[in-house]
Amino acid sequence: MPLQLDENVKALGSRAQAQLTEQFARIDAIAQENTARVLAAFQEHRVAESYFSGTTGYGYDDLGRDKLDEIYAQLFGTEAALVRLQFVNGTHAITAALFGALKAGDVLVSAVGAPYDTMLGAIGVVDKGHGSLKDYGVEYRQVELLDNKPDLDGMAKAVADPKVKAVLIQRSKGYATRASLSVDEIGEMCQVIKKANPNAAIIVDNCYGEFVEEKEPTHVGADLVVGSLIKNPGGGLAPTGGYLAGRRDLIEGAAMRLTVPGIGGECGCTLGQNRSLYQGLFLAPHTVAQAVKTAVFAAKVMELLGYDTEPRSDAVRHDIIQMIHMREPEALKKFCRGIQFGAPVDSYVTPEPWDMPGYDCPVIMAAGAFIQGASIELSADAPMRPPYTVYLQGGLTFESGRLGVLLAVQELLGRA
Repeated sequence: MPLQLDENVKALGSRAQAQLTEQFARIDAIAQENTARVLAAFQEHRVAESYFSGTTGYGYDDLGRDKLDEIYAQLFGTEAALVRLQFVNGTHAITAALFGALKAGDVLVSAVGAPYDTMLGAIGVVDKGHGSLKDYGVEYRQVELLDNKPDLDGMAKAVADPKVKAVLIQRSKGYATRASLSVDEIGEMCQVIKKANPNAAIIVDNCYGEFVEEKEPTHVGADLVVGSLIKNPGGGLAPTGGYLAGRRDLIEGAAMRLTVPGIGGECGCTLGQNRSLYQGLFLAPHTVAQAVKTAVFAAKVMELLGYDTEPRSDAVRHDIIQMIHMREPEALKKFCRGIQFGAPVDSYVTPEPWDMPGYDCPVIMAAGAFIQGASIELSADAPMRPPYTVYLQGGLTFESGRLGVLLAVQELLGRA
């Protein structure tokens, strides 16, 4: 049976899309440029069928794994990279990066307010059990936003202390209401930080931002970028994992945190998954463009209905996340139910708020994905607290993302 969409909802979708020609053209141009960069890297490194054979056990001499590290390093303009299935999520990869860069007595500074909720336990801001940075003697400070924007003067003062050895910049907004950071903004922050403290490692949580622009934070001064493979760079095909790209010493430190000192990145079998990681990376610029188009479309549709969005539908994008202020809890739940109805997997499930590990309030999540938790696939989630803002991301294809958004609107309007 075909999807049942109300004629008025269809008309709303057509009206919204007709007004997005300029934005879509801009997104397509970025995808073309990034695709050319990825293809050039694959050709330069002579990617061969033999690289797709996986290893077992220790994973020694995994040529495909090691060559993929080199390709990531080239794409991000860095000395080295670490791309591993053994990272269970982005939080794990970021935590490995921080432990690799810091030791007892050092200070970590978060440059744009509090980081994403799941990082608070890893840092030790909240007690989630033994093993945080705080437990190992690392002090934490943060620079609050100024008028909901990065405070450059406050940043310079905060990092001037010679005990500050690492500065964390979160590119995406997380569950905050600030705008996500552009690569140019991150570059400006890097200049301020390096001038105040040349010895501090600048580590960027790059989740949701890869391939949205034509350059990455490591092209403008960041020492290390970290992200999840089930978000942008996995292209919807990577089954799990994370990546780091940056200074060689920071990569080595993180690798030894992922495994143990003395082994580092030498071990880690790939179990036949190299093909998915390579193919996912190859598709990533196009897949990210589909997700960005879905976000822009969602923003335009909701604006036409009178909702506040961030970023606005005509804004230049810096990540794949779309905020929509639903204003009250029931509207938020209806929107998420509609997104779930539009999923290819578990479409019959009704999402409900629950006490998710790592969060300080109930969270509702709509996600019917081929890869569990893959944010490059269409999903919507939100903490159940005012102003009841939903965070929409993903869409493997714009066509399917568009349908998901319209089904969410239909549920919201009660026209099913």
